[in-house]
Amino acid sequence: MAEEFTPSYTFTDDRLNELKQIFPEAFEDGVFNVDTLKELIGEFTTDNSVKEHFGLNWVGKKDARKIAAAPPTGTLKPCLGEGINEENTENIFIEGENLEVLKILRKSYTNKIKMIYIDPPYNTGTDFIYKDSFADNTEDYLRKSGEMSDEGLLVSNPKSSGKYHANWLKFMYPRLRLAKDLLTEEGSIFVSIGVQEISNLKSIMDEVFGEENFVEIFSWVKTSTPPALSTKSRKTNEYILCYEKQKGGFKYNGTPLDGGDQPLLNSGNSKRILTFPKDKLLFKFNGVPFSGELYENQGDRVKLKNNILVIDGFATSDISLEGEFKWDEKFLENEIEANTTFIIKSDKLSIRFIREGEGFKRPTNFIKDKFTTPLINKPENEVGTNENASAEIEELFGKKVFDFPKPISLIKYLINFNTEQGDIVLDFFAGSNTTASAVLYNSSEGNKLKFITIQIPEEIINSDDTSKNAIDYLESKKLKLNISELSKERVRLTLDKLKIADGFKVFKQSSSTIYKWQEFIPEKDGGINDLFSKLELQYKNPLQDGVTTQDFITEVTLQEGFPLTSRQEEILGGVFKITHEWVPYTLYVSMLYNFKDTDFSKLQLNETDHFVCLDKAFAGNDALKQEIDNKCKLYTI
Repeated sequence: MAEEFTPSYTFTDDRLNELKQIFPEAFEDGVFNVDTLKELIGEFTTDNSVKEHFGLNWVGKKDARKIAAAPPTGTLKPCLGEGINEENTENIFIEGENLEVLKILRKSYTNKIKMIYIDPPYNTGTDFIYKDSFADNTEDYLRKSGEMSDEGLLVSNPKSSGKYHANWLKFMYPRLRLAKDLLTEEGSIFVSIGVQEISNLKSIMDEVFGEENFVEIFSWVKTSTPPALSTKSRKTNEYILCYEKQKGGFKYNGTPLDGGDQPLLNSGNSKRILTFPKDKLLFKFNGVPFSGELYENQGDRVKLKNNILVIDGFATSDISLEGEFKWDEKFLENEIEANTTFIIKSDKLSIRFIREGEGFKRPTNFIKDKFTTPLINKPENEVGTNENASAEIEELFGKKVFDFPKPISLIKYLINFNTEQGDIVLDFFAGSNTTASAVLYNSSEGNKLKFITIQIPEEIINSDDTSKNAIDYLESKKLKLNISELSKERVRLTLDKLKIADGFKVFKQSSSTIYKWQEFIPEKDGGINDLFSKLELQYKNPLQDGVTTQDFITEVTLQEGFPLTSRQEEILGGVFKITHEWVPYTLYVSMLYNFKDTDFSKLQLNETDHFVCLDKAFAGNDALKQEIDNKCKLYTI
């Protein structure tokens, strides 16, 4: 029998299923028993009073958890023509409120994002946070975004507020909780922050990601010109907290090694004799005989123990060297078995090694005075400052249109830690869209990555020279006066500058295309007569007015767990086939109001396929409805 197509995806079900895998005994007849769980973890007590425990608590924490667990109410609408090379690209820009958008993406992108970078509001007392009053309802968001009224999207959080820190924590917690769900098991998240909330941010990230998955607090030199009039300290640094979804033994790539190699000598180690196979030791010079009796390099503490002759970059026999090496003979044998290559660049015989697949230093942890956080700056890591970032923006737009953007080199440096070809990078506080630019620069250099960036359409108010420049630019391009338009424009300008065959698609947060999913609120929508009118309209037309086929397909695609880059093919008039390698079945979608002229014999349906359509399309043809339901999983609206 055909099932009704409704939003079936809830976060609670997922989390209960995860818990069931760990503690199956806590589920009795399919019902979760919290008392049994307590016994399973050793809490044998009849005292049900609230116990004290270590952790960060604040006013509104329970609400933050509820907000994180609430399902999405809206969908995403494709904006065809606003992107570039839309048919072939897998890069995505989404305009919307990031908490609701993360919820909408969750079913399709859980465990699919390799790296997340965000630069959220730092809570300095002068910046803004999003209004989470509309996080539960896309309709409220649309009202505040200007599509339905003139209410604003952001709210100030002054230090004078009694809930100054609590407001910020309530704002950040649900977004981080959803971000964790999206990361792959080996995925990493990097969060930029100032000193104001660094301790609170670490506390909630310890709770959300697990203290055991903490990697590091990186310190980034944000400016080369700190304020000279500071009365206490001249602030040059910001911080980047790094966590992993599931901390593993994989190594992070920092800056490229000099020539891709590392020294095998280490001053202070005991002297050892190591023997290197002649085909594993590459010399950067030829035709030179060495005598073990006569040759000794005192400067590098290396002594040649046998006579060799170097021809065409290799010795004519195996080579034995004595020196203060990092490894012993057994370790060397393991490295040789792992295809590690050894290099001698000059007659000093200062031997170096290259491991297969390696060519990067680990991100360095500088210990300076009593500070032990890794330092990220231009001299050490070729990472720029805010001044470099401003210059990058002015080069693209012709003027300064963003305050305090991050430099491309910083995000490139972080992206390089733990990404490989084809990985997805997510930024849900896109702002100036440096993350998208960094991904495109990486792609232009051969490391083909994909981005998803999200930005709320924050209105630009003419309050200073930077905002005036931004307004002038957007008006010259006949674009709306908001940050998301500038974010998109930066991607377009970057693609034009790099001259690469890449692109991006644009989606916007929108209300559901399906009429009967919309909640009826008497205070807002009227009385009993209005309710009956709505029900009658719903019966006649289950879809919202003005819905396009692409809008409908996109919503169904997301509800079924297919990503936004799924392949779409019209195989019959009005019937579309959706496929993607992540999903083990084929989805068929139709918005047709009548199947009278549709020849379903051309469809090769099988029992694992899903077919979603309007129930009224089968009007007067119950036999066809039963036939399709027998062949696959039929869902009707």
